[in-house]
Amino acid sequence: MTKHRIDWVDYGKGICIILVVMMHSTLNYGEMVGGTGWMHDVVAFAKPFRMPDFFLIAGLFLSRSINGPLVDYIDRKVVHFAYFYLLWLGLQTVAFEADLLLSDPAGVGLIFLKQLVFPASSLWFIHQLLFLYVVTRLIARVPVLAVFALAALAHIAFYAGWIAPSWSVTERFANWYVFFFAGYAFAPLVFRIADAVRGHGMVAVSALAVWAIWNAQLVSVGLGDAPVISLVLGFAGAFAIVSVASLLARFDIGNAIRYAGKHSIVIYLTFFIPMKVAQKGLAMTGLIPDVGWASLSILLFALAAPLVLHFVIRKTPLAFLYERPAMFRINNAKTPRPAKDTIGPVEA
Repeated sequence: MTKHRIDWVDYGKGICIILVVMMHSTLNYGEMVGGTGWMHDVVAFAKPFRMPDFFLIAGLFLSRSINGPLVDYIDRKVVHFAYFYLLWLGLQTVAFEADLLLSDPAGVGLIFLKQLVFPASSLWFIHQLLFLYVVTRLIARVPVLAVFALAALAHIAFYAGWIAPSWSVTERFANWYVFFFAGYAFAPLVFRIADAVRGHGMVAVSALAVWAIWNAQLVSVGLGDAPVISLVLGFAGAFAIVSVASLLARFDIGNAIRYAGKHSIVIYLTFFIPMKVAQKGLAMTGLIPDVGWASLSILLFALAAPLVLHFVIRKTPLAFLYERPAMFRINNAKTPRPAKDTIGPVEA
């Protein structure tokens, strides 16, 4: 696959990770100070497609490895995710439970162990991807359309309230698997759409304008989470992000977004800690009174801090924070697997 056919993927991943960090930065800060701002409207607009696009891109290149050797698949899709989840869950637990760690270390240990089964931190996406890759390998021989239809029905059932609350992992599976599976099963269609957008820019911009109006209207009247409509908005928004990413790649603009996408998991693993620091600092000082602009400042800091940290430590012994050492590879490969390869098209 030539470079011009896949360069848009980093832009897409960049947009996705920005939207995810934006949601956490804005909503958490709003709750902390008891107010809302214009960034809350942006978060609400993005809600129908924020995670669908992330999951769709995560499954985009799975077809290249799903039928490969089982040992390699387990190493790349299970052990790899488990390493970073365990590592960063431990770091987050220590960082946010530091006071309790001194008085009740056993309690902190229980918090850590509970999240191995019931992921509740910002790292849940890593835990969920591990689960999705295992399930998809197990059902690889089931007819594609049958799986897609069942996954779509599960999504509809989730929003219709037909799925009783149980395990967060299975609830998220019902909600998001249809998009992950679509990225895996219909990857050629996704790439054809990206190619078509690249060659018909004005038509694409017009279509994006129509989509944005309808998305905003449905969200404003409270239908963004309605059964069936949520599925349509999820796919429409996911393909809108693919289109925007393809246009950015065509004109070679927004390199900061592309860089963020290339290192999306660096941001995802790390952003929560600097985000919390910035939120508490602004809440205590009131340095930026407007909630919207304060949320934007927190977003930018939470995006930049992980990238700066990665740049500083990538060639030091601390590189294990973002690169899986050979000792944690079951096939004993000597070359570490960069963490940035875990979300998105690793085989590209």
